[in-house]
Amino acid sequence: MELHPEFLKAVRLYAKEKGENWLAELPVLIQYAEEKWELDVKEPYVLSINYVAPAVTKDGTKVVVKLCMPDHDGFKDELNALREFNGKGMVQLLDWDEEKRILLLENISPGISLANIKENEEACRIAARVMKSLALPAPSETSIPTMEGRKRSLEKIMVEHPEGVGPISFPVLSKALTLFSDLLHTAGPSFVLHGDFHHFNVLLSGKEEWVAIDPKGLIGEIEYDLVQFLLNCLPEENLEVFTQKRVKIFTEELDLNEERLLQWGFCHAVLATAWSVDEDGGDSEGFYRMIEVFERLIGETGASF
Repeated sequence: MELHPEFLKAVRLYAKEKGENWLAELPVLIQYAEEKWELDVKEPYVLSINYVAPAVTKDGTKVVVKLCMPDHDGFKDELNALREFNGKGMVQLLDWDEEKRILLLENISPGISLANIKENEEACRIAARVMKSLALPAPSETSIPTMEGRKRSLEKIMVEHPEGVGPISFPVLSKALTLFSDLLHTAGPSFVLHGDFHHFNVLLSGKEEWVAIDPKGLIGEIEYDLVQFLLNCLPEENLEVFTQKRVKIFTEELDLNEERLLQWGFCHAVLATAWSVDEDGGDSEGFYRMIEVFERLIGETGASF
């Protein structure tokens, strides 16, 4: 199998020896999926850390096969989230194989991502409609992880990097953790969240309907679920005004708390930047720029920070 070097690098970096073994096993797993569901797997899409490819069933139905790399509970979290959403604002889960970590999904056509909508306001209103469809109150019992897991991730980063990580100083990490804890203690109703909601995970289905794909699965406040969208597809200039417009649309369309959205924005911008720091110290500049933007916008609301 010819696989892109960046895909190979990402898998090896993320899952080490398990990732290497999984890569070697991929041809066998693909053949297994073809035989299990009587389908023909085509050339894969542009890959990140999972193998995702279109396929055609015996009766000519177009589907998508997703083979998930070994990554602790990531597969189970996505599977459980897909089952909870059950196609409501989300790609439909058709079948799965838990042992082999394979998902069989509906094929979204034409599948154009929301990143292709260049007009910021239009993209935000579409995203708000999708988020409204996804608004699913958290069940009383679920194995989907809660926001506490994100907090623990931030705590772990602070322990491992007592002098700060990448461009983020330790005082900023500490500030984010304090605010994160306060927000958790004052949280409102919990929902099943996408967990990685952004432009590239929202696709056009048919002529006018947009649906989400690739949920991470998370339990928490809707305000938090919009932050990753705010960190994506950013302009080079006037970033603060640009973000203000986005926040205004989301708070009005979804009846959300602006202050909490901005506060979650600061916390997650810090966390996302820390996650993005690679072995060479490089990071996502866009995420890092947004830390200061959220700080200023929180100050403008008059909230203590």
